[in-house]
Amino acid sequence: MNAMPQPRKHTMLHLDLQRWRMRLTLALLFGGFAALSVRAVYLQAWHNDFLTEEGDRRAQRIAPIPAYRGVISDRRGEPVAVSTPVETFWINPRQADPSPEQIQALGKILERDSAQIARLFADKKHGFVYLERQLEPPKANLIKALNLAGVYSKPEYRRYYPAGEVMAHVLGITNLDDRGQEGVELAFQSWLAGEAGSQRVLRDRLGNVVEVLEQIKPPKPGRDLVLSLNQHIQYLAYRELSEAVEQHSARAGSVVVLDARTGEILALANTPSFNPNSRATYTPERVRNRAITDEFEPGSVMKPLLISAALDAHVVTPDTTIDTGPGWFIVGDKKITDTHVNGVITVAQTIQVSSNVAAAKIALEMRGEDYWRLLTRAGLGAAPNSGLPGEVHGRLRPFASWRPIEKATMAYGHGLSVSLLQLAHAYTAFANGGVMPALTALRRDGSATGTRVMSADAANKVLAMMELVTQNGGTAPMARVAGYRVAGKTGTAHKFRIGGGGYEATKYISSFIGLAPASNPRLVVAVMIDEPGGHDYYGGLVAAPVFSKVMAGALRFMAVPPDTSFGSDSSPPGQAPVIPESV
Repeated sequence: MNAMPQPRKHTMLHLDLQRWRMRLTLALLFGGFAALSVRAVYLQAWHNDFLTEEGDRRAQRIAPIPAYRGVISDRRGEPVAVSTPVETFWINPRQADPSPEQIQALGKILERDSAQIARLFADKKHGFVYLERQLEPPKANLIKALNLAGVYSKPEYRRYYPAGEVMAHVLGITNLDDRGQEGVELAFQSWLAGEAGSQRVLRDRLGNVVEVLEQIKPPKPGRDLVLSLNQHIQYLAYRELSEAVEQHSARAGSVVVLDARTGEILALANTPSFNPNSRATYTPERVRNRAITDEFEPGSVMKPLLISAALDAHVVTPDTTIDTGPGWFIVGDKKITDTHVNGVITVAQTIQVSSNVAAAKIALEMRGEDYWRLLTRAGLGAAPNSGLPGEVHGRLRPFASWRPIEKATMAYGHGLSVSLLQLAHAYTAFANGGVMPALTALRRDGSATGTRVMSADAANKVLAMMELVTQNGGTAPMARVAGYRVAGKTGTAHKFRIGGGGYEATKYISSFIGLAPASNPRLVVAVMIDEPGGHDYYGGLVAAPVFSKVMAGALRFMAVPPDTSFGSDSSPPGQAPVIPESV
């Protein structure tokens, strides 16, 4: 079968088709080019706002302006917490490709392992990684000089504390975002913190700010704060406390100094402490403000409060005699003892020699309600409202639940718990005719409101009794201050066993709280030493010498005139004939 003949292709027709296609393609190309040219001319000559807007979107940014945190000063205007400018660096690993030499340079500037820094840049999964927070300006400038792509910075402020560990527990600390975490920094966060502003900036291709275009919102700086503390008295208290804790191999210690008239906290020191400028020292054991957060059974420093309540209840007078017998007596199935036999003593001598037996017998003659009411008015069982965070309430059970043995033991400070700040505050009542001024950690320029704790008559009589404590025959002759009459009371208490089950046999809280000058008290100083080691653990041997040194320095610094001679009767004895108190 013959194949069908193929149609013959026309050569001219094929050439015309090729020319048509070529012309069409060229026409489309030239048309597109013409359209783009017209569009470009239009955008650049008549409608250039669009290009400007698009360029701005890629180069302009809204950047925050950090606010300056308020300065904290002591009562004399000396700065104790200030903010310094720093810079924080972060990287976008997806945009960064540093050379090994640049990685080495970064490691040297930041004093970090270069291999660790290399791993940050190698992780391309994240678009934001902090390189270094709050870097000092000299180091920040060195990093900027490297001109690394994908490395960005922003200005911030970092808190600096000139006094370091001396005022750490009062001032507290701020975190990396400049927010208060402890102490005054936390309590007055809203007052000290400013309000960040914002500005429009122009950045280059590396992300560096090359021009500030406009300020959208100015930053609002924080407000300054003036504390009631005196930096010099604070340093004195911290120094003497630290030496005593080291000398007696104690676990910890605290000192509180109050202006007896105004209720202002002039010093509050604890040891161990921490350096707020170095986060390496920031541990739970060191950061605790023990003077306001730690509860303890106070021991015999409660006896002046007991006697005040007994005087106001007309149960005793300063000259009432009490037979302490052989130095012990039984309440229920418990035995209350004195360290030594005192025989028949007066109420005033009960304070002087710190007799547990006499104090317990006085308490048992009283209504529990009378003692409880005075303790409540003195602030026990409630936060002292000083303005510092972390204040404990302590423990003071309702008087209706007191058994006879509890009523007796609370007479000498067992069966209730307090903080050192609460005790110091309560003692201000003896300085003001029975009125306790409100506490404050801020400088008080006006007069303080007060709460009546006891009658003026009871306060004055007990103040006179407490002077006997620092004289020969008392439990704290080492608390004396040359040139000043001193009144106070020692405390030595067994520590309550953690988890319950009674008291530790060889662990003590040693304390002394006193006022001076006794003729017209200006200062109250309270000292607490936790678990002193060695043979000395009585408050008159451990805490009283700290009180003497702190009180002497504070009185001199405040130019308080002496109220007695500078003879041997007012000077602390070299080897104190301390009368041991019952524990």
